[in-house]
Amino acid sequence: MSESDEPIDGCIARWHQHVHGTLPGGLDSLLHEECVFLSPIVFTPQRGREITKLYLRAAGNTLTDAFRYTTEIRQGHHAMLEFETEVDGKYANGVDIITCDDEAMITEFRVMVRPLQAVNLVHQQMKGMLEQMAP
Repeated sequence: MSESDEPIDGCIARWHQHVHGTLPGGLDSLLHEECVFLSPIVFTPQRGREITKLYLRAAGNTLTDAFRYTTEIRQGHHAMLEFETEVDGKYANGVDIITCDDEAMITEFRVMVRPLQAVNLVHQQMKGMLEQMAP
């Protein structure tokens, strides 16, 4: 994956480093301080780097080995990364819609998941993971 003049290209390259556990500085080096996280399981937008990190870590602990990105669309400050995974043996498909600023820092992270059965399972597992991670 080569870097180009588009801010999103550097952002997504660093996101993939994070997914593989090799991003220097971790999520703090990738998420804007005022990042907004939009979840398929929480009605209100989650605002700020710390809460976004919490949700992304919980998702990383919930959606494990079977998770893989299948398609990427990138332009300017926006990307759509389609993924597939399994949750309790059930197929799940979704997209991460990522927006970044001129410095390639994520300003918005939106997740959409289908089918409904998968959304319900992700909700149950994410709730349990968030409760375990709570201080």
